[in-house]
Amino acid sequence: MLALVALIVTFVAALGGYATARRFVRERLRFVDAVHRRSTPWLAGAGATLVAAVVTALLPVLGLGAALSFGLAVGMGVAAGVRDIGGRGRWIGDGRWIGDGR
Repeated sequence: MLALVALIVTFVAALGGYATARRFVRERLRFVDAVHRRSTPWLAGAGATLVAAVVTALLPVLGLGAALSFGLAVGMGVAAGVRDIGGRGRWIGDGRWIGDGR
């Protein structure tokens, strides 16, 4: 029973992390050039994993898998938000995204 609760909490946290990161990038970071770098989703996911690892260390029900899935979901949400605002464009050599300005 406790494993099912942990699975549900992990799923809800990952879904919430994805949706929140995507919406934040789309609404708040659309005019920030640094969000278009290739490393941005990776950095956001790593940061979210570190924060979630601290939180899951305090909760006996959740483990490292919950922190990793939350970090992965946040990174994917950031990448999806960048695609939402970037539309058509391309990556250039120094890791920046050149889009159409949307």
